[in-house]
Amino acid sequence: MKYEPIKDKLSSIIGDSTFLRRALYALLGIIFLREWHVKRGLRKTMRELKPRTILDAGSGFGQYSYYVAKNSDAEVLGVDINGDEVEKCNKFAGAMRIARLSFQQGDLEKLEIDRKFDLVISVDVMEHIKNDLQVFTNFFRLLSAGGKVLISTPSNFGGSNVHEEGEHSFIDEHYRDGYTESDITSKLESAGFKIESIRYTYGKIGSWYWNLAVRIPVRLLNRSFGFMLVLPFYYILVFPFALVFMTFDYYFPPEKGSGLLVIARKGG
Repeated sequence: MKYEPIKDKLSSIIGDSTFLRRALYALLGIIFLREWHVKRGLRKTMRELKPRTILDAGSGFGQYSYYVAKNSDAEVLGVDINGDEVEKCNKFAGAMRIARLSFQQGDLEKLEIDRKFDLVISVDVMEHIKNDLQVFTNFFRLLSAGGKVLISTPSNFGGSNVHEEGEHSFIDEHYRDGYTESDITSKLESAGFKIESIRYTYGKIGSWYWNLAVRIPVRLLNRSFGFMLVLPFYYILVFPFALVFMTFDYYFPPEKGSGLLVIARKGG
């Protein structure tokens, strides 16, 4: 199963419409549990760190770049390998008159940027990258002393819907199915980071939400984008249940889950 064709189709529908992009951001903030967890982590980190510069590494649709720009006084740069999306996000930032928000095309394994950041955000990115240690090293290099990185990525405990040895992600675009705590800790420490916190997201009840509200709709859209016409009716029926599952996962952090939220610091 693939996410990218669906994302590309949504991007083409949104185009340069400021209204539709804001509507998309609002919708993603409601129906995606990952956004709930990431934004809570961002709020806490930004309160403590008070960053002046933020890098959104793998910015995608740009919703996290927009979120941190709107909720801080920081200069925010979103970097993504998709040049078309970067162009659309820059037009959106211009239309919203947020001079502190900009986007540029770039490869995270290279990240040829000549400036420092107080905070780096990486959401749904590392599972797609083969040379993850190089990317972590790049994050460390670009951070100012005392700066932090916030990473959200699948764990190997049911991440990408993998539950048993020998099973593989049903998401074809993932290079790795997920990280163990020790694996991501070891790689971040090898890059020079000190781990501040690691917590699981998407526990058993969170996985019920994910299957109901994400996996089934994405599978249908992979078969035909025409299913988009019936998805509103589908969500009217299932989202009240999904919302209960999301709320439980958010307020009662699981001991194990299919997602990892990691915050690490650059010493000095």
